Amino acid sequence: MNSPLVVMYSSGEPDESSLVPVLDRRSFVDDICFGSETFKACLATLDRLVSRFRECRISVRFSKSLFVQRKVGFLSHDVSAAGIAPDAKKAAAVTELSFPASKKGVQSFLGALNYYSRFIQDFAMYGAALYQLKDADFEPGGDLSAARQ
Repeated sequence: MNSPLVVMYSSGEPDESSLVPVLDRRSFVDDICFGSETFKACLATLDRLVSRFRECRISVRFSKSLFVQRKVGFLSHDVSAAGIAPDAKKAAAVTELSFPASKKGVQSFLGALNYYSRFIQDFAMYGAALYQLKDADFEPGGDLSAARQ
């Protein structure tokens, strides 16, 4: 377990694991994140989680774990009581991407944007123009003006 324990969103997760009985937690591979309204409730959830680990013979490297944090980074997002936000450094890298020069480049560009699409206002509208581009649009004389806007 390499990541912190705080509340995390539910979309884009793998199927539920054998840890289903532990409520209000989110996991991805070996990263687990949960939170609670109170410190006491947080400790109770942590106790249940550690008990399930023991039952399933799952080891935890506590030196790589974070507990009872107000804000943590989890799967390239900043998670806190205020909500979920894109990781500032990674979001900055996405905003600095140059416009692609090929159809393959557009696919890669969209992949980068899709990860943070929940934070991009009207993403579906902007993404639609990019999804409609054809190979011919990138050849000399091709029209990329609608997609660039």
